[in-house]
Amino acid sequence: MDKQDGGTEQGATSQEALSSAVRQQQTVAELARKKVLATYQRQQGQDYRAPTATSPTPKVNNEDWRKYHSAWQDYYQKYYGEYYGKAARDYVARERMRLERQIQDRQRKEQESLTAPVPPAMQVQTDAQEAQQLQNDFKAKIQAKAQARAKKFRKSKHFIPLTIGGVILVLGLLLQYNQVIAANIVSYISPGNSEVTEITEIDPTVAVAVHETPTLMIPKLNIEVPISFGSALDIQSMNVAMANGVANFAVRGASAKPGEIGNFVVSGHSAGNVYGTSDYKFIFSGLTRMGEGDKLYVDYNGVRYTYRVTGTKVVEPTDVQALVEIANENEGVPMITLITCTPLGTSKQRLLVYGEQINPSYEDAISAEPADGDGEAISMPANQDTPLASFWKWLTGQQ
Repeated sequence: MDKQDGGTEQGATSQEALSSAVRQQQTVAELARKKVLATYQRQQGQDYRAPTATSPTPKVNNEDWRKYHSAWQDYYQKYYGEYYGKAARDYVARERMRLERQIQDRQRKEQESLTAPVPPAMQVQTDAQEAQQLQNDFKAKIQAKAQARAKKFRKSKHFIPLTIGGVILVLGLLLQYNQVIAANIVSYISPGNSEVTEITEIDPTVAVAVHETPTLMIPKLNIEVPISFGSALDIQSMNVAMANGVANFAVRGASAKPGEIGNFVVSGHSAGNVYGTSDYKFIFSGLTRMGEGDKLYVDYNGVRYTYRVTGTKVVEPTDVQALVEIANENEGVPMITLITCTPLGTSKQRLLVYGEQINPSYEDAISAEPADGDGEAISMPANQDTPLASFWKWLTGQQ
């Protein structure tokens, strides 16, 4: 009895020393054990007795083992789920608190470092370091830019010959075809470089002072240009004459002077090299704009002759006979024909603009006299040669 009381007292003392988690564990284990025993008692229909060494081993069927196993699973789920879940939550809470304390400590130290006064020697050292860093960054930036430009230049060296070749080609084309470009531009401004900017149609009934020297006037094109007479008919001689204005191109069958029955032929350039010195290299560049009914005037020997355009045609340079045909088609009428090269900037063909005299009256006009010399010509006058053509003629000894 005394031993039993002593054991009871010792058990009570031990139980008091157990933690809350252990007590909970024991409680759950006891409940599970009782549940298992109750299961066996119901199945066997008798009180459960612990087996002894001499007693036979009880027979348990598969259904009993399944229920037994299910009871222990309930035990572990209830006990260990609650136990380890609580342990995990406690661990997370402790780690969160530790992290928050670390953050607070770091913030406090940073605040103290900002508010703490910096010693003068340390401040000077810091400024020197910052200046040195800025200097180093500036040097590095310059070096990087220089290296990039050098690399770009090295790459571009391969394109220098191509670039130079392209520039030379463009300059050559501009030089070769400057007549075409310039003629198409000048044809719509003042082609004769005349100082007269507003030449208007002249009333033939009003007496006006005429030019002392032979002069051609075309109000529509703002042209007022001197006429040269007596030039030889070869292209070089005609070019010399046309450098000072326009020139009379008198051939056999078309050698009339102003006021005479026949064809009075005048030739002028439509294009020339832009670097040429002549003021009349584009004088007839606008001749393509002339049409039937347009007026033009010629002052010759103190008389002003008025002509009205009656037609235009394009012929080959060697078709000199076309000038004679104009005279023959207008027999008994004083005619005028203007010659220039076409298309603009080339000497491929010749444009003829012709018209009849309408003032003064030509009832008593005389017929044209034969041209000086033989009056023969193989080709009509031409524009100045292009730079390439001039170089070729010089190279082959043609000039």
